[in-house]
Amino acid sequence: MKKTKMLKKNYEFKYVLSKGKYFSNNNIEAVILNNNKNYNLLGLAISTKIGKAVKRNMLKRMFRESYSRLENNIKTGVSIVFLWKKNSPLSEATYKNINREMVEIFEKSHIYNKEESV
Repeated sequence: MKKTKMLKKNYEFKYVLSKGKYFSNNNIEAVILNNNKNYNLLGLAISTKIGKAVKRNMLKRMFRESYSRLENNIKTGVSIVFLWKKNSPLSEATYKNINREMVEIFEKSHIYNKEESV
């Protein structure tokens, strides 16, 4: 299993959000950009309007876990920023829903290889 590298700096997020391609689902928005590196970068931007810190951190943990399970099926060399829609209720934030919506977004963006699924 690969080690997930994270976007951490504000300028990294701004670059991906301004230059990347936007994909959306019921609860998740994603911005995907090729980074011409041999690894993927993951960024999570959860607004403070979603809820208090405990709920936001729980949401980020579910995003990271879902991504880590799908990472081997994603082509390398992309930067991905995930956003949780502000008007989506946190009751929709289950691991199953997040995982399903991530797969749909990856398939829309043509970076997901179904053949390698376990």
